Amino acid sequence: MKKRVAVIFGGRSGEHDISIRSAKTVIERIDPAKYEIVPIAISRSGEWLAPVQSIGLLPENTCKEFIERFGHPSKNRGLLTGDSSIGGLIAFGDLKGDLPAIDVIFPVLHGTYGEDGTIQGLFEMSGLPYVGCGVLASSCGMDKVTMKILFRDAGLPICRYVWFLRSEWDKDPDKVIEQTIAKIGLPCFVKPANLGSSVGISKASKPEELRSAIDLAAEYDRKIIVEEAIEMRELECAVIGNDSPEASLPGEYVILDESKRFLDYTEKYSGTGNNEFVVPAPISDELAKRVRQMAVTAFKAIDGSGLARVDLFLRSDNGALLMNEINTLPGLTDASGFPKMWAASGKPLPQLIDEVIELAIERFEDGRRNKTVI
Repeated sequence: MKKRVAVIFGGRSGEHDISIRSAKTVIERIDPAKYEIVPIAISRSGEWLAPVQSIGLLPENTCKEFIERFGHPSKNRGLLTGDSSIGGLIAFGDLKGDLPAIDVIFPVLHGTYGEDGTIQGLFEMSGLPYVGCGVLASSCGMDKVTMKILFRDAGLPICRYVWFLRSEWDKDPDKVIEQTIAKIGLPCFVKPANLGSSVGISKASKPEELRSAIDLAAEYDRKIIVEEAIEMRELECAVIGNDSPEASLPGEYVILDESKRFLDYTEKYSGTGNNEFVVPAPISDELAKRVRQMAVTAFKAIDGSGLARVDLFLRSDNGALLMNEINTLPGLTDASGFPKMWAASGKPLPQLIDEVIELAIERFEDGRRNKTVI
């Protein structure tokens, strides 16, 4: 019997477009012999869309392929009920009982409100299995400051950083600039603490650039983090699993133009940028083993489940590995490293989709063993 999978995509974050691209990949690569797909999109303003509206956000060729493989989504009318103008999800399932219940949620929502624990909490309250990390892991993985504290506690090496609130910046920007340069120095990277896909991130080499970079980051989050800039290679490693996670072969972003080391949003997702993602990474077997061990340690440090992508730095000066960050809902686009690393590790995307869905159900069943205190 086919499992009914709700693919939720779009969302209110700055990564709305990347989410749509990830949903496109999942819908095109999932096995129609095993699954029935219910597409559920969330608009940029936060409105939940019915399935027949949701496929309108996907590319035209994907819409046509969806209808050919899964039928027209109008058959799912009634799946979402209520007043969509208030911008909230009213119900999973049909109140009249003439539609089967959803078996598992497959969220491909990146960034704020998608991988920060908020929507995961909704799924938990709804009593539905869902792909990916839980509430705690998602929120800790999204907040770069909390994440680094957990990495440090797990014994993982990290780069030097400072963080501060937007209110501190608004109150006394000169003091923040002075303290940041004193502790981190220049050049440095300025980031919103809770965002991904390089949105709102800038490199600053001069005090005036640092000021502009903080202004930009403050547009996206109330918490700003500033990290030291180091000469390094950027490695990645994909992880799947629950209590016993496994890591893929590492990959590496190879910079084509050394004059521009920082991969911004456009560079990562345009497909014509200043980088090439190479799998396996051109590093020694011993170093690759260390990368995989550190990736699993990072995954466990935040209590990860399902899937994640771990980013590391390999210092050019001394060859040391540093943990950068973990992404608890990695991109699944045609340009994303996560599916490429697993494909090189012997798990093509359809198989990978099967496994993360089974992991979601496994985690849900394990959670049902917990006693509920009333």
